[in-house]
Amino acid sequence: FPSHDKNMSNNICTMSDSYKGTHWKQYPKNTTKVYSYLESRGGKFNNTLFYGLQFFLKKYLTGKVVTEQKIQSAKKLWDAHLGPGLFNESGWRHILETHNGHLPIKIKAVPEGLSIPTSNVLVTVENTDPEVPWLTNYIETLLLQVWYPITVGTLSREIKKVLVDSLKQTTDLDSEGLKNQVSFMLHDFGYRGVSSVESAGIGGSAHIVNFLGTDTIAAIETAQEYYNTDNILAFSIPASEHSTITSWGEANESKAFENMLDAYPTGLVACVSDSFDIIRACGMYWGGILRNKIMQRDGRLVVRPDSGDPVETLRQVFKILWNRFPGTTNNKGFKVLHPNIRVIQGDGVNYESIQDILNMIIEEGFSVENIAFGMVIVTGK
Repeated sequence: FPSHDKNMSNNICTMSDSYKGTHWKQYPKNTTKVYSYLESRGGKFNNTLFYGLQFFLKKYLTGKVVTEQKIQSAKKLWDAHLGPGLFNESGWRHILETHNGHLPIKIKAVPEGLSIPTSNVLVTVENTDPEVPWLTNYIETLLLQVWYPITVGTLSREIKKVLVDSLKQTTDLDSEGLKNQVSFMLHDFGYRGVSSVESAGIGGSAHIVNFLGTDTIAAIETAQEYYNTDNILAFSIPASEHSTITSWGEANESKAFENMLDAYPTGLVACVSDSFDIIRACGMYWGGILRNKIMQRDGRLVVRPDSGDPVETLRQVFKILWNRFPGTTNNKGFKVLHPNIRVIQGDGVNYESIQDILNMIIEEGFSVENIAFGMVIVTGK
């Protein structure tokens, strides 16, 4: 393959909507300042979790982002795309020569991680050089991409609020215990559900503002690189997929399950259990052949139903597991499975279905601490 110049991929001189490349000719003469702002105008929720701006600033807008090579490359593209004479060559060269390629722009924003009521200003942008008022709205195209981590972070936070309310209703946990419990109740399964590695990193890191569970490694890497930390900000556990179970064959499914317990003799381990028959898996295998091994294990098995109607399938699963792995009834009258077994629902999970599942669990008399969820949260849906 031919070599690829990564620096030329991030060419601010072309990183905007086509029509914005012509706006430098359209402002009134003697315009020296353009001041713009960004807000959330509303949607499903009345609050917006603000997150992600620092990524875009650091990756695309800081430092010497304009060079002669980029200007010439942009001119060639714009001339072919829009026609000769429309590219703002003099404006970009002014930035290069006067500011050494640094953008003369001021961006202010609310602190990242805060939840802000909708219809409030989140970001303001203004040019600091009166010669380039066109620059303010030229970078709108890039900055508006912050909608994506904002949307993911907001949805994640709203789900967390639902989970916290259900925990308060059905558990004996104190405030610290509740905080620890909810932190691992929504796990991001979304690495394969987005359009790019960059999307996985941006959206996935928005989720870990709220939760400590993710299978999206890019989320941790993005947060570390662009938010100044070496900390591991989220965690995961060994888990199976359908291929690792079905490769044993249906007749040997119980052996595939047993292998999971033997391969990871301590700690948390999750196993997808619907490859052939989730009811048989819970009753005959986990709750039968392998019950003693689970009960004697130094750790917790997390059973994962992954097909069928989530509410009705889980209703049956919880009844079977309670029959096979009875635990305790807490002070609020809700059943808590034996500590060596729990459930994670990773199919058909969204904001609405999580509430339906939690309502069913409560109706059946179970504490919601018995379940966690896996979701392709990075789609923002």
